[in-house]
Amino acid sequence: MSINHITTPLDSAILDSKEHYIFYHKMVDFVFKELIVAVQRQKIINNQELNMFKQYCDLLLYSIEAMRVKYMYDEEDNMKVDLTESGFPNYLEFRYLFNDLELRDDYLGKLTPVSVLQEEFLDTLMRKKEPIKRSKLFQAASIVYYSSVNKQYIFNRFVQGKIVNAPEDVDADLLTSWSFYDVASNRPFVCFMYFNYDGSRINDYKNDIYEVLKHTADRKMNLDTMAYGIDRKLEKVSPKLIKRIDLGPLHNMFAKDENDLTHAILKGISKKEIPVEAYALSLKIDEVRSKSEFKEGSFFNKQILQRWDAVFRQKYVFAPHRIIQLLYNKTPELMNKLAKPPIEMANLKIDKIKK
Repeated sequence: MSINHITTPLDSAILDSKEHYIFYHKMVDFVFKELIVAVQRQKIINNQELNMFKQYCDLLLYSIEAMRVKYMYDEEDNMKVDLTESGFPNYLEFRYLFNDLELRDDYLGKLTPVSVLQEEFLDTLMRKKEPIKRSKLFQAASIVYYSSVNKQYIFNRFVQGKIVNAPEDVDADLLTSWSFYDVASNRPFVCFMYFNYDGSRINDYKNDIYEVLKHTADRKMNLDTMAYGIDRKLEKVSPKLIKRIDLGPLHNMFAKDENDLTHAILKGISKKEIPVEAYALSLKIDEVRSKSEFKEGSFFNKQILQRWDAVFRQKYVFAPHRIIQLLYNKTPELMNKLAKPPIEMANLKIDKIKK
């Protein structure tokens, strides 16, 4: 089947065919792997942040691959993708994965044993010379899903990274990272916090830090508001720099939003100026720094807090060369406001999709 024969209603948020699943998962996998290479090559973040960023991207890709296996032959349910300002799976899909794997043993006990399925497949293919029924393929995919997917690698709503020493060229002693999947925007965010600790052993206080981050910095909000909340709730921590990476939207043929980049790509596809595999990825980095400190509270109970500078915002666009040309022609004002000229990534090529 030619890739150009795929029809995708722009008002649909459901991947409802095998062709859609193959196309979508190949695209997301390809784009994220290209993104990691491009971020590293362009030195958009430092090496320590890059290693953490890679780990969160790996969790995201692992989860989406698990969704591919889960839904590939399922005729009763479909994976939902957020088409408005996202391009990634709806947050609930990650929640469903996590819930499924909580009941892994119960599901495996109800599935047909592997040996029985193998005999049925061989008999159907070799003796009867018939194709395997989709219901049987779904049973096989379910066995793979429940027996091989590891719950600890699923991208949860909040994922906490470790506390490590900060790079020498940063005016802070320690660094931690975390990631969250924003429920409202259905996009992943990766955050870094550089800080000093007013104590002897950070391990004695790390659980307090993790708890505050989980409940104060687990959703999209104004970055200075997030910074103030963290600072106020952690008396022994002095945050010096907080950085947040907003991944998305992923502009592609499945998208339906008001974004000018998305509209430029969709029009280009409809006019056959660019292939249906065309894509672009927006990435935004916000950071806020402490410019001074002040004391707040009573004479006997004063807390040192940070006085934050204005939030510094940078926006990037990643896309293949032909798409960059199109975006310069259709949305020059947006391209000229980027922190760097659009960053080139490789073309995605999907010639055929087998049924």
